[in-house]
Amino acid sequence: MPAMQTLLGELSAQFRSDKIGGMVENIAMFAPGSPIHAGLVALPDTPLHRAVKSHLANMPESFHEALRAIIHQALSTTPPTQITFAWAPGYDYELSLWQAPDTKATKGGITVLVKSRYPDDRHPLASEGGS
Repeated sequence: MPAMQTLLGELSAQFRSDKIGGMVENIAMFAPGSPIHAGLVALPDTPLHRAVKSHLANMPESFHEALRAIIHQALSTTPPTQITFAWAPGYDYELSLWQAPDTKATKGGITVLVKSRYPDDRHPLASEGGS
């Protein structure tokens, strides 16, 4: 889905090594229990914002908390740790995470792969009261 690819590309752009320093001032947005907001990656009242908002509303709460914690930790390091976000289609929600360690020569980085159904793809269990 182009919207998901765009969403994670925009999110990655905010956490590149040349921009992540500006995100440190927003660390409170990622305090424990804070949800991930669509405004982080898309301007309100745009098609992308509506798609992101809808997708985030359907995302399991554990994913919000996991993503929030990853971002908060990355912003807490000195210097902040770069994060690369990617999306791939999947049957259910899935999160893969890996981190390249810092070395004497270079700062490491975190990669987060989010898998989910296409936002408009109705889950087979939705008729049974699932999402």
